[in-house]
Amino acid sequence: MSEGQGLGAAEFDADQFDFASIPLFRNANASAILHAVRDCEVLNLTADAVLLRQGESNFNVYIPLSGSLAVHLDQRTHANTIVPIAVGECVGELSAIDGKPVSGWVVAQTEAQVLKVPQDIFWNRLMTLPGVASNVMILLSERLRRSTTQALKSQSEQLELIHLRKDLHVARQLQASMLPLQRPLFPGRQDVEVCGVMEPASNIGGDLFDAFFVRDRLLFFCIGDVSGHGIASALFMARAIGLLRILAMNTFAPDELLTQLNERLCINNDTNLFLTIFCGFLEVDSGALVYSNGGHCPPILCAADQISDLVIPKGPLVGALPGARYAALHKTLATNDVLVCYTDGVTEAQNESKEEFSEERCRKLMGDLQVQPLQNVLDEMRRQVATFTGTEVLEDDFTMLALRRTA
Repeated sequence: MSEGQGLGAAEFDADQFDFASIPLFRNANASAILHAVRDCEVLNLTADAVLLRQGESNFNVYIPLSGSLAVHLDQRTHANTIVPIAVGECVGELSAIDGKPVSGWVVAQTEAQVLKVPQDIFWNRLMTLPGVASNVMILLSERLRRSTTQALKSQSEQLELIHLRKDLHVARQLQASMLPLQRPLFPGRQDVEVCGVMEPASNIGGDLFDAFFVRDRLLFFCIGDVSGHGIASALFMARAIGLLRILAMNTFAPDELLTQLNERLCINNDTNLFLTIFCGFLEVDSGALVYSNGGHCPPILCAADQISDLVIPKGPLVGALPGARYAALHKTLATNDVLVCYTDGVTEAQNESKEEFSEERCRKLMGDLQVQPLQNVLDEMRRQVATFTGTEVLEDDFTMLALRRTA
């Protein structure tokens, strides 16, 4: 809206207008109308010019002679808060009647010409002409009907929005219940420490992590990131979590597991969503780790005084291409070695200068916190990201999974 701009005035020229086509003057005497409005002026409005502002006093009635005007019930441009004003209708008459401030913004939708009728001329000249008063009542009734319809539609959408928010809240709770959010995950075990966190950027997220024992001494763990955001990504994430838990209990080779997961996720994937994922099996007694990767970022390995990215095999995105194959690598984790997995919502979080938090900052922070309990490590990482970005609001899901051999 162009506040205070696009308004120009000119003297009224009766020859320019066909008053018989204006609903307000329908069936009224043309010469009497011309005589009544002879002292009025015509406003020339550019598109988006504001004729009346909410809250201001008004002592005129405005009659559009050409173009298109609309009343905005709020200053935003929501379709359900806009009431159109057609050529020949009145606007501003209510505030002119009761003396109260204008209740909305009257804005030119296109270039328009508007007859400005001062309060005394409208009531003392126009409204005394036969037929004009009844035309005003008809126009007001039609506008009230349109306004009521708009209000009911807006109210209906507001109720739908309230129910949608409730559904999203329930969906967030259900999604959280699907992930192992106990911290640490296995408090009764002395041979391994595992801790994870997933904080969605919106009500529900597309990130995932999981960790569970497929045998008494064999731990399966994974972390993943579904493309996109919102409900579709969350549903794809839920599907992936379910399949992973089934496959991990029967397939102890991570490369074969991802191959089977890819084939199943490609079936009926009409949304064309896909998943990046890192997963592995850890024998907690020996520290033998076998792992595979599908397009995901490498975990950080904290071994003694060395902090580095774990070397990972190349693997395609999961769920994108039927027939894709994956490879596996092996690594032995020593006692007190820490493996930290994360999604790109951690490293790609940006500050006001569009600088990313980066893998380098993650590695440095892990070096400072390596001996801390893993819960403290993840909490501090989240605090550092918030400090770096200057806000607690996330642009992308924040997900991490950390494990340490303690035997």
